[in-house]
Amino acid sequence: MTVLLMTPPMTQLNTPYPATAYLTGFLRSRGYQAVQRDPAIELFLEMMTMPALDIIRQHVEDNFEAFEDDELPDVIYTFMAEFDRYRLCVEPVIRFLQGKDPSLALRIVSRRFLPEGPAFDAIAQMEAVSGDILKTAFGSLGLQDKAKYLATLFINDLSAVITQGVDPYFEVSRYGERLAAANPSFDNLYDTLMGEPSFSSEILEQLVELYLEETQPSVVALTVPFPGNVLGALRIAQTCKAINPDLPIVMGGGFVNTELRALKDPRIFEFVDFICLDDGERPFMTLLEYFDGQREIDDLVRTYFLAEDDNGEQYVHYNENAELHDIPQTDVGTPIYDGLPLGEYLSLCEMLNPMHRIWSDGRWNKLTIAHGCYWRKCSFCDVTLDYIDRYDAAGADILVDRIEELIEETGQTGFHFVDEAAPPKALFALATRLIERGVVISWWGNIRFEKTFTPERCQLLADSGCVAVSGGLEVASDRLLKLMKKGVSVEQVARVTKAFSDADILVHAYLMYGFPTQTEQETIDALEMVRQMMDQGCFQSAFWHRFAATVHSPIGVNPEEFGITLAERPDILFAENDVDFTDPTGTNHQMLGEGLRKALYNYMHGIGFDQPMDFWFELPVTPTLVKNTLISKAVNDVIANS
Repeated sequence: MTVLLMTPPMTQLNTPYPATAYLTGFLRSRGYQAVQRDPAIELFLEMMTMPALDIIRQHVEDNFEAFEDDELPDVIYTFMAEFDRYRLCVEPVIRFLQGKDPSLALRIVSRRFLPEGPAFDAIAQMEAVSGDILKTAFGSLGLQDKAKYLATLFINDLSAVITQGVDPYFEVSRYGERLAAANPSFDNLYDTLMGEPSFSSEILEQLVELYLEETQPSVVALTVPFPGNVLGALRIAQTCKAINPDLPIVMGGGFVNTELRALKDPRIFEFVDFICLDDGERPFMTLLEYFDGQREIDDLVRTYFLAEDDNGEQYVHYNENAELHDIPQTDVGTPIYDGLPLGEYLSLCEMLNPMHRIWSDGRWNKLTIAHGCYWRKCSFCDVTLDYIDRYDAAGADILVDRIEELIEETGQTGFHFVDEAAPPKALFALATRLIERGVVISWWGNIRFEKTFTPERCQLLADSGCVAVSGGLEVASDRLLKLMKKGVSVEQVARVTKAFSDADILVHAYLMYGFPTQTEQETIDALEMVRQMMDQGCFQSAFWHRFAATVHSPIGVNPEEFGITLAERPDILFAENDVDFTDPTGTNHQMLGEGLRKALYNYMHGIGFDQPMDFWFELPVTPTLVKNTLISKAVNDVIANS
């Protein structure tokens, strides 16, 4: 039995999404023939060629035939006006971003080789504030990085051309996301799938036909990590069924686990045969045993399938079978990347910020230190779901063994630990074993800013190869941090992040606004504390997220405890996750959010720290009440006492 695993478009362009590598390693360890492909990256690369740009131009001309030049979107106008240069540059730029043609950097940095569309406006905006931002960021010798940044802007412009001029469902890191995210009805997705395929869908179909011919699978499995992968997954399934209606197709992944837990619409089973929830190893094993005739269909684990009632009516059936336990972390095996085009991924530089670029630059082997979250108390988090609630750690020696196996297979020593929150004790044990065994890697991952991360322990992590960490500061308000049961204070986060930064470990902070009962005053004060922390070098990068209540979080389950009222929800036949709510505080979070993002964007480029708070907002805002020495005092006190 041959199992073909695929990641639908779109995910990161710089590294494979790890789910298929995890399952490939596990299935092969259990004696199955597992192969994998990444149509996400291959679709993108097929669209970034000279012949593809010729087709794109024809689509753009047809779609904008009735428009005058001054009516065209900026990115479309530039594309048409500079088409010959776009066509000439596209394939060399892709090779450069793949690391195959580094000498092209000299031409790219000249600013005369690439056509410069609206994405390049960011440079002019920053230069208006701080002069020659490219020279400040890259100096005289940062040739490759400067060229990578400019080449990334070029790719962003071309991607915008496809989205605005050819295929509205196409985005670099998403694909038809709005059709699936928290959509209670399957109607829009179904209508899209029944309609004429888009330009990108036609390419995707050709890729899938090739994969099926190459691998001759007995089963196809699709991982759907995000809403933006659903349309691509169902297009792949649709193509597979057109070629071989009897080919079993299985779907799972993060989107399924969080949003399809109330699935009732049987039409999705026109495309797939089985949908699995939560960790995929055990459900998929039972499915393969079912296909082999070793198990009855009613013995499947956490799996949806189409069944018939006594009257012959079809309905969506879910089989839990909680008697079978999940595969422990010690037994899931080592991810295997065989079958994925490791030399074809792109290293991008999307922002002039050393920490922020880690997500898109370089290829990272993905590993999990521990399944679930050891804290699992935060009120905004999906603590009721398996991916958070079930905590299970592998030992340090097992992890180092897996690290060495991955280095041997891929030739890469960069590792991203993809835990919800890596447990401190496990991190310290891993760091110690890496040093003792002389294993040289560079690694990063997500943590909680626990006080146990002392300067000495941060240095231990740095010595083991830690180059960056990310973690949640969230609302930067002690009252709200306590309400959300985060288990940290603002001053503690300042001290911990400063300890990491002093050990030359880059730090990214996740920020949140619009939390239940959050006032304008608390929001402005939060921005002031973020300003001070970035000015003090506590963290180098951050991102503001607008709070969303989810049905699986404590806030979604018990909204009255947080002072909000949930909106009445429609009948759920398909996806359910975010839920609207009413907050009697009445804070204008939309206006505040725009100012928060503007301020943070400048801070991440090292500028704007001296601007008053109201500079960033369209409307007058309340002055901050935070003392301008709060963070410096917090971090200097710990330095003095250490």
